[in-house]
Amino acid sequence: MTPGRRAVPHAAAAALLFAATLLVFWPGIALYDGVEQYGQALTGDYDDWHPPVMARLWSLLLRAWPGAAPMFLLQTALYWLGLGLFATALARRERTKAGWLALAAGASLVLPCWMAAVLKDGQMVGALIAAVGLVAWFALAERPAPPWARALVALLLLYALLLRANAAFAVVPLAFALFGWWGLKSRARRTIALLGATAAAVLLTPVVNRGLLGAERSGVENSLLAYDIAGAAVRDHAGDVAGVPAARWAALRARGCYNPAAWGRLGEPDCRSAPGLVAGPDAPPLYGLWLKTLAHHPLAYLRHRLAHFDYTMRLFVPRGLPEAVSPVDPQPNALGLGAEPGAAARAVFTLGNLWTALPLGWPIFWLSLAPIGLWAAVEAEPGPERDLAVALFLSACCGGASFLIVSVASDLRYHLWTMLAAMLGLLLAPLKPHHLRAMAGIAAAVVLLGIAGRLLLPPL
Repeated sequence: MTPGRRAVPHAAAAALLFAATLLVFWPGIALYDGVEQYGQALTGDYDDWHPPVMARLWSLLLRAWPGAAPMFLLQTALYWLGLGLFATALARRERTKAGWLALAAGASLVLPCWMAAVLKDGQMVGALIAAVGLVAWFALAERPAPPWARALVALLLLYALLLRANAAFAVVPLAFALFGWWGLKSRARRTIALLGATAAAVLLTPVVNRGLLGAERSGVENSLLAYDIAGAAVRDHAGDVAGVPAARWAALRARGCYNPAAWGRLGEPDCRSAPGLVAGPDAPPLYGLWLKTLAHHPLAYLRHRLAHFDYTMRLFVPRGLPEAVSPVDPQPNALGLGAEPGAAARAVFTLGNLWTALPLGWPIFWLSLAPIGLWAAVEAEPGPERDLAVALFLSACCGGASFLIVSVASDLRYHLWTMLAAMLGLLLAPLKPHHLRAMAGIAAAVVLLGIAGRLLLPPL
């Protein structure tokens, strides 16, 4: 059988999964963030709380096709196109089982319903996997990508970069590896180039959002800074923190205003610690106060960040931790967005709750395997599969680890790319017995800790 004919079943399966996703969730799930962005697209008044690049793209699409449907179609098409290209590229190399597993990995991440919600997270995953699939199509056939393909990959990566505040930590390593950064022989040069480019992307993204894309400052950066200040304060009983008396922090702690899972309640009027410790357009940036807090309360800050990382990665957590699965009922709105979910969407929602309760649905499970996969890929002989595995694992490791310092909520949607990149990387990495033993050991530890938390901690 020719390589092209071997790939036909995988291409057909990807097309069917694409059609099924559209059929089950059409016209896409409209949640609060999506409704806010659609409102900005209608009015032309943009701020940087949500990515202005997505709202501006939506404003162009709604001229021909109003509603959530065009953005839902876009992210779903990118998602299954990328996975289809990846799977068929594997099949052409006589790795048909790996191709089927790639499609199964994609289908598993549809179960939590987040890929059906019209949000920046689904857009980012769609753009990234489309870029990876396009690179895989040429690289695994051992053919150079033509200029148009390289330009399209660059455009997809740029779009993904502008969709999340911490996207740079996943996108820049992926971009470097996909475009030959691994060819630099000096490890020191690779590291310096990667760190420098990531830092530049983090610093320049707000400039692009406010300058080039015309978004007004919303004060969104203060959500992380205020959350960290409050987290350090409630975990350190030494006295005043950030000019707020210890008694006030104790009262906020007793009221349940601080939550290691998310910053949300700290933004509510009854939980604000001080007038300046808010995330709003009129509030000055809190970087100076944040650095001062970290300098004076480093251990409390570390405990706060580790507790949040535990929640967002869903390791030692109680049963019933929310935000694992997207709601399928639309956010009430007067813009005509969303539709009542059908029986199929509710069935997928039920399956998603079951899947995310299992270890394979925990972000930490896949993040813990990614460094070992990267180790295996780095040790392997050079080749297209090895190079693509390095790119995927590097993106998964750096993107996932960034939540140690840049995260304010624990929704599973934030980790879909980390999970998918690790899954696909494992299909490419040449794992040897010592790698498999290491993976088995760390996976067992993660599963045991996860089960212990869900059995011992009070359910939510």
